[in-house]
Formats: sequence, C-alpha cells, structure tokens
Amino acid sequence: MRWALVKVSLAVTAMVVVAFAVPLGLVVKEMARDRAFSNAERRAAGLAPVLAITTDRDELDKAVATTEDGPAGRLAVHVPAAEPGTTDLEIGTRRATDEDLATTRGLGRATIAEVPGGFALLQPTALSSGKVAVLELFVPEGEVSNGVATAWLVLAGVGIALIVGSVAVADRLGVRMVRPAQRLAGAAHDLGEGRLGARVPEEGPPELKSAAVAFNSMADQVVQLLANERELAADLSHRLRTPLTVLRLNAASLGSGPAADQTRAAVEQLEREVDIIIRTARDAKPQTQATGPGAGCDAAEVVRERMGFWSALAEDEGRRVRIAGVERPVRIPVARPELVAALDALLGNVFRHTPEGTAFSIDLHNGDDAVIVLVSDAGPGIADPAAALARGNSGGRDGSTGLGLDIVRRMAENTGGDVAIGHSVLGGTEVRIWIGLDGRRSGGAGRRDRRPARRRRGGTGARRAADG
Repeated sequence: MRWALVKVSLAVTAMVVVAFAVPLGLVVKEMARDRAFSNAERRAAGLAPVLAITTDRDELDKAVATTEDGPAGRLAVHVPAAEPGTTDLEIGTRRATDEDLATTRGLGRATIAEVPGGFALLQPTALSSGKVAVLELFVPEGEVSNGVATAWLVLAGVGIALIVGSVAVADRLGVRMVRPAQRLAGAAHDLGEGRLGARVPEEGPPELKSAAVAFNSMADQVVQLLANERELAADLSHRLRTPLTVLRLNAASLGSGPAADQTRAAVEQLEREVDIIIRTARDAKPQTQATGPGAGCDAAEVVRERMGFWSALAEDEGRRVRIAGVERPVRIPVARPELVAALDALLGNVFRHTPEGTAFSIDLHNGDDAVIVLVSDAGPGIADPAAALARGNSGGRDGSTGLGLDIVRRMAENTGGDVAIGHSVLGGTEVRIWIGLDGRRSGGAGRRDRRPARRRRGGTGARRAADG
C-alpha cells in the first residue's frame, strides 16, 4: 500500500508538472523572441528619419556608423536606384537575399528572414522619390533565445521539487497507514503462535484504529476464555484430589489379597491418568507472557485469589496458611493466566509432596526493579534442588508431571528474572521467584547477587522431590 501511494503520487505530480511546465516554457521562449525583435525594430526605426531626408551615400555611411549595430556589422541599408540605368545603393553588411528584400517591399511591412547565425529583421521605409528602401538589422540566435535556458532550468527545478515533495508526503501518509496495519498483522501472528499477551496500540486512521480496538477486545476474550478453562481444570483437579486421597487411604487399610491389590493398583492407575491429563494440558498451554501496552496483572490480587481457592483443601488437611505483602496492589509484567498457573503448580507441589498438616506460606516483596514471590513450607525439603529445576524433570516418579517448576521458571525468565530453591524459615523448602520490572528479557543469573539475604534453616532428614 505504501509503494502504491508513492507511485500514484509520482504519476499524478509528474503529469501536473508536464501539463504546466511545458506550455509555460514555450511561452517564455516566445516572449524572449518577441523581445529580441521588438528591440531590433526600435533600433532600426532610429535610421528611418535619415532615409526620409537623404539617400546620399556619405550621409548614410555617417548615420550607420553612429548607430549601435553599424560598427558591429549587423546593420545594412538597401536603397533602390533612383534613375533607370543606375545601381542600387547598399550600405553595411548584407545577409538577406534579393527575394527577401522584394517580399518585404511588396508587403510594405517588417518581415523576418532566417539567415546563417540568426535572423534578419527587414524594415521597409518610404523615400521622398516614392521608392521603398529596406533597413536590414541582424539579430543573432543568442539574443532570440536569451534567458530561455535559465527559465527552463528553473521550471525543471520547480517540477523536481514538487515531485520530491509529493512523494515524501505520500510516503509519510503511507507509513501512517501501513505501520498500524503491520503492527496488527504482527500481533495477529503472535496471537496465532500462542503469545496471548500480544496487543496493538489503538492509533492510526479511523478504520485501522477500529480494527485495533476489535483485535484487542478479541484477544482479551481469548485470554479470559483460557483463564476460565484453566479455572475449570483447577477446580476439577481439586475435586479429584480429595476422593483420590480417600480411596488411597481406604485401599491402604484393606490389607492384603487380590481384591486389595487390584483396588490399590486401580487408584494408582487413576492418579497416573489424572497426571497424564495435566501434563498434556500444560504441554499444549500457549504462552501468555504480557507483551502488549498496559499488559500484566496485580500479583497481590492473584495471590489472594489463589490462596482463597487452595485454602479449602488446606482446611480439610489441617494445614496452617499464611500470606504476607498482599495488602497493596503489586503490578508485574506477567499475564494473569501465567501467574495463576505458576502459583497453582507450586501450591500443588506442597499439597502433593508434604504430609497433611504441613504449614505453608506465600510472601510477596515489592522492590524498585523486581518483585519477589516466596512459597515456603514446613515439609521435609528437596534432596536435589538443581535436579528439581531441570526442565521437565519428574525424577521418574509416578504422580509427577515434571512441568510445574518449568512453568514457574519460564514465567520468571520472560521478565528477566529467575527461580531458586532453598531452605525456608519454616524448616522445609522455599521456592523464590524473581520477577523483573524493567522489561528486560535476559536471563536472571545476573540478579542473584542483589537478592536480600535471608536466614536459612533446614533439617538433615530426607528431602522431598518437587514436581519440576
């Protein structure tokens, strides 16, 4: 579209310039010609009174010598013979032919004859004898075209300036129209690849602005639909965990025997099937990293909402829960669905891999350039934190999808932060999520030396494995 506008503007402006510049140049050329011959007629008219008084050769020689054109060899006087048998009188340098002179005498008015090097102005003058003398004034080609080349150059310069200006204006207009369209296409491509935080500025021509508004509204609805779907999956998971726990406890109390073994195997198979469903859903989960203007969420509100969700199960299992740092809004450059998935993964690990009655907490720290989320528990801890952080590592255990900490780490690294596992003040595991606020997309290793020091405490007993 941009180049099409430029081409149309170039064609239209070029036609306008040609339509006006060419006729104007021809007018300038004609005006220069008329000016040169008008000056020549004026100079020739100065010698007419002398011819009206006398046709004496000496007198005419003196008169021609006193003119501007006579000494330059551009003036000639043609006087016909007064008496039969005498010759015509010619003074000066002759360039016109006899035919041109005869034509001028016959017409009785000034004529112009083309001669080598220019033009000859032939001016008839009546003598006292009744004869007609002719004054011949030579006009060089340079005088006829004087100033024409300069005028053509000026017109050409003006035409080129108009063409360049119109092309520049058309290009700017094209950019104003094309850039919003390109941004809209890029955002649509990002949305198609699963980056649901993609948004476009609502600017540009009215039509493209309306398209941007519609696109952003559509993207918000898609994100909301996926969030609702994730909420539904989380609710289903919550509903399934409690019956599975009851079944597992009941199966453990059945003792030995084929029926008991079959029941326990069925419960384990059911747990594996639920984990497969969770793993498949997370593998297909699109990226929802906030990338558009104004994208992100309130981390404090999300923490309160998710803790409200998990508190029901915590109450059933007799777990003490504590949250801190959520009294004020904490804006982070992470889409809400992404943060919800990360918190659900960490809290799900706490419930899955710590005994019932184990306390846990979430602390939110808001800094100048980063937000830190701490998820702590009083469980047995993690034996190998580095292995737990490996992408997709489940330790080969049943009941682990191997994607929980990978989701958390990907969310943090997309903001320039990172994830670390340590010992919590509660005596178990602490997962520290460092979320950058400066918008950089580099790895978070460089931030580790700036973290505030915390007192670490942990036992020497067996460490639990995280759902990495």
